Amino acid sequence: AAPLARGLAAAVAVLIIACPCAMGLAVPTALMVATGRGARQGVLIKGGVALQRAGGVTAVVLDKTGTITEGRPAVTAIATLSASTGEDELLRLAAALEKSSEHPLAEAIVAHATARGLSLPPAEGFDSVTGRGARGRVGGREVLVGNEAMLREHAVDAAPLRAEAERFAAAGWTPVHVAVDGQPAGLVAVADPVRATSPAAVA
Repeated sequence: AAPLARGLAAAVAVLIIACPCAMGLAVPTALMVATGRGARQGVLIKGGVALQRAGGVTAVVLDKTGTITEGRPAVTAIATLSASTGEDELLRLAAALEKSSEHPLAEAIVAHATARGLSLPPAEGFDSVTGRGARGRVGGREVLVGNEAMLREHAVDAAPLRAEAERFAAAGWTPVHVAVDGQPAGLVAVADPVRATSPAAVA
């Protein structure tokens, strides 16, 4: 019994000493290989804790703007309600007003109008409404540019624009409502294009 006990004690001692040593060598080596391989494929890993937690990830949420997109919104479509206010005129009025705004969507509208070669007269009485849009006078015409709530708050019936706005939204575009002289005039759709490399990165 005594030799068996001594042998068992020796075996346990070897295990206690050997296992932590092996773990102490293996874990850093595995982390180094994993982070190095990830870096070569363009994936940066913050450290061992992050790598270990990644094994339990079931869903990944990505911030859209500037992460998987270009980060530069652009006009993707224009819709007008009547022939009297065509696309160029609608864009000209909206851009003339938005030229005084610093909002990214406003910058996209101004850039698109400039690219079309439209002349943008100065806006008078410009007023920016946080979370809604902007209003002012362009060439003696009262212009509202913003979301549906902006139009409603200024007693403009946005219903004629709703179907087209929903179509734009379904495509992933932001519908910017435009009203002229108290009447709904049309929509300008603005979107942030997805980077060409994003699908492969997400996959």
